[in-house]
Amino acid sequence: MKKTLYFKFLLAYIIFGVFGFIIVSSFVSQTVYQKMLKEKAASFYREANLIANTYAADLYKLDTSLPEVKEQIDDLDVFLSATIWIINPSGTMILSSKLPINVDETLVISGFDPTITGNSYYTTGTFFDSFDEEVLSVFAPITADYKVKGYVVIHSSIADIEKQSDDYLRVCYLLLIILFALSLIILFFFTEMVYVPLRKVTYATEQYASGNLHYEFSIDSDDEMGYLAATLSYMASEIARSEDNQKKFIANVSHDFRSPLTSIRGYLEAMIDGTIPPEMMDKYLGIVLSETERLTKLTNGLLSLNNLNMKGMVLDITDFDINKVIRNTVATFEGTCTAKAIQVDLVLTGDVLPVHADETKIQQVIYNLLDNAIKFSHHNSTIRIETTEKHSKVFVSVKDQGIGIPKDDQKLVFDRFYKSDLSRGRDKKGTGLGLSITKEIIMAHNEHINVISTEGVGSEFIFSLAKTDE
Repeated sequence: MKKTLYFKFLLAYIIFGVFGFIIVSSFVSQTVYQKMLKEKAASFYREANLIANTYAADLYKLDTSLPEVKEQIDDLDVFLSATIWIINPSGTMILSSKLPINVDETLVISGFDPTITGNSYYTTGTFFDSFDEEVLSVFAPITADYKVKGYVVIHSSIADIEKQSDDYLRVCYLLLIILFALSLIILFFFTEMVYVPLRKVTYATEQYASGNLHYEFSIDSDDEMGYLAATLSYMASEIARSEDNQKKFIANVSHDFRSPLTSIRGYLEAMIDGTIPPEMMDKYLGIVLSETERLTKLTNGLLSLNNLNMKGMVLDITDFDINKVIRNTVATFEGTCTAKAIQVDLVLTGDVLPVHADETKIQQVIYNLLDNAIKFSHHNSTIRIETTEKHSKVFVSVKDQGIGIPKDDQKLVFDRFYKSDLSRGRDKKGTGLGLSITKEIIMAHNEHINVISTEGVGSEFIFSLAKTDE
């Protein structure tokens, strides 16, 4: 049987209550009884000493009479609710607060021994079989001329002490019950604030484990439990988004591979069955070659992106002139820029601007950004490439006057295979991997890349690099 956390907590709560009652009924009960017994014995001992040093001492000195002392101990009997005796060392009863004065009949305590108390001043029992019930007996010696003439003994029923102890214990039991009842509030709060949210979290994890990553739940709490629920929900949504992206990735790869393959197969079949005349074959062979170049570019992009995503990617970090890399990269697009009548303006800081990065990969970043800028720029437009230096960073900007990127699409431009609706008519040979590769390279350098774009006006990509320490 599966034992839930709530069951364990409830079991601990019941065990706490049971042990609480056991401790009160045994340990506390005995402790209270002994404390009350000692307190009462101490109170009687003070009274017994007072009697022994006053009335009883005067009696043995013949300074007072038996009736006078009897009257005094009778009053104290009522006040203390106890029996008071005055006895000789031999055990002969002189006075008793419960008996009248009778000089003709003497009462002797058989076997009386004043050392029965040991090192204490009180004892419990029937006091040499003088009582039918257990009593507390307190001794105080009566001395005269440095001799013990007798003893004052005060007796009180143990049943009275036990009754007082039981009354006190009843209060303890009542307080324990109240405490146990109030602790139900803790159980209630545990249920509402911990167990119920935890059950929601557990059920959600079961849903996620079974593959239902789109299961939504929330816990209305600002504590750690609410944070855990929000984090778990966010994690599931990210995993779901990752799976959706993976499906889109596979669909896009399949589509981007299928389109050129279908085109190549169609043209080759047309050449073989004679649909395309021999004099037109060169034209269509050129189209086939262009499609194979597109497949090669797509494959290389996928391989590059896979290598960039692998942990422990090795960067060949060196110090180099970023201005020189920009000039060399721009030179490779001279023919393309001339064909579209595009002018590239270089606004570079200084003749030499050294940075600390992987030269080959940063050159690929600039190439991808410039290739994109040319691809989506209008004829007879200008592309501006600028480098600026701020503190210990160098910022590179590539700005075009092209079609721009819609606001809702700007956060997606670095996703794999992303192509905006505005670019689909222009970028027929694009793979949608260029900007994704660019971002991975910049992130591998622990730097940042951002885009600023206005639809119909143009786009600007800005990335940062570490400046070489002088």
